[in-house]
Amino acid sequence: MATSIGPLLSSAGIGSGLDVNSIVSALVNVERVPITRLQTQASTLQTQLSSYGKVQSYVAAVRDAARTLASPATWTQTVGTSSDTAVGVSTDGNTLPGSYRVEVQTLAAAQSLATVTTYAGKDSTLGQGTLHIELGSWSGTSFTAGADPALDISIGPGEDTLQQVRDKINAAGGGVVASILTDASGARLVLRSRDTGAANGFRVGVTEAAPVGLAALAYDPSGAAASMTLAQAAADAHATINQLPVTSASNTLAGVIDGLTLTLNKVTAAPVDVSATPDSASMKKSVEAFVAAYNDMAKYLTEQTKYDAASKTAGTLQGDSAALAVRAQMRSLLATSSGASTKFARLADIGFDVQTDGTIQLVGSKLDNALANVAELKKLFANSDSATPANNGVLLQMRDLADRFLGIDGTLATRSDGLQHRIDDNKDQQARLEVRVSSFEARVRAQYTALDARMAQLTGLSTYVTQQMAMLNRSSSSNGN
Repeated sequence: MATSIGPLLSSAGIGSGLDVNSIVSALVNVERVPITRLQTQASTLQTQLSSYGKVQSYVAAVRDAARTLASPATWTQTVGTSSDTAVGVSTDGNTLPGSYRVEVQTLAAAQSLATVTTYAGKDSTLGQGTLHIELGSWSGTSFTAGADPALDISIGPGEDTLQQVRDKINAAGGGVVASILTDASGARLVLRSRDTGAANGFRVGVTEAAPVGLAALAYDPSGAAASMTLAQAAADAHATINQLPVTSASNTLAGVIDGLTLTLNKVTAAPVDVSATPDSASMKKSVEAFVAAYNDMAKYLTEQTKYDAASKTAGTLQGDSAALAVRAQMRSLLATSSGASTKFARLADIGFDVQTDGTIQLVGSKLDNALANVAELKKLFANSDSATPANNGVLLQMRDLADRFLGIDGTLATRSDGLQHRIDDNKDQQARLEVRVSSFEARVRAQYTALDARMAQLTGLSTYVTQQMAMLNRSSSSNGN
């Protein structure tokens, strides 16, 4: 808004007796009427733009939820079950439904050695020299070296306590790890294979140097040097799946059955039934997530486009053709038919009950029945048929419609861009009118200031003439006497 043009005008009206400031303010306020109208219009446009931003967010949420239901991967999810904790089971997206009988004869194990000698504590010394650790497999007392190179670990002066030897073995990063076991009889050094499996056995050769004692870690039955005790031999897991034998270096059987991972926890006394079944619970959650997203969008669009006759108030987007088009086309798709499935033609068939306000009420019993036939439900939601669009899944069509609304040339983006353009244009008009009003105020103040000065001159002249006439009258009276 324009301000006073200068302190020299602060006494305007003294010469004329007119309230110049009030007159100018009233005239300027009349000139500002178009600006006030533009400001009101700008507020309305900004509110509409904000509403469209929210509409875009709601439509994007529907699009994302529809994309999940339109993805074939959603309908291939499975869950694994087992009749006994002896065998655990998990599945991935490549698992086909199926049932299997599993028996576990032996579990995979890592070779484990312990010193025969017990020591007073972890600071007890073992002696110096070199440890020669070699991975491979045992057959009785016969050892076959593996492909990995042998590991030589030097134990020098000041490095020969129980804990220092343990740390040097672990720091070497080989296929053997060391730990200290302490019980009532004292401390022992324990060596074990890092991995399970018969091919991950190991032997330990020792070359001693003074002071001696490191030979307590030697283990090589093939060379009659076995100072350590074999606590557990390296072994593979042996099991049968549907009576077919399976051998594994690990107790985790991955890839034996496509997409199915079995975890062997213990030897079984009887066959364990494991199965992979469609993950109906996960699928149902995806459907419920779509319904929630759709209902949020439908409620917002209804609120924004309605007219409340009782309060005589209209929603921000009441009568807006773009918002009404989004609402109508989205709702129309809920009732559309698809030829993809021979069992389910419409969403209503699987529990989508559209209410009068445009929201969906999900009938759980119908959806549960539909989930018992995942293959047909998948077709209703996700089938893709470029040759025959009428056979496309309903949620695939919903995803594509939302994409079109949200695209750079889509209804929502175009409408938002149009509103932003109008807001920018409104701002420019206000700026131009502000300049015109400021110029008008300066011109009117100048005119009234000039009038005020002229009135002051005229008033002074009038006073002077009046005074002269009075003096003449007095002089004339004196001469007559």
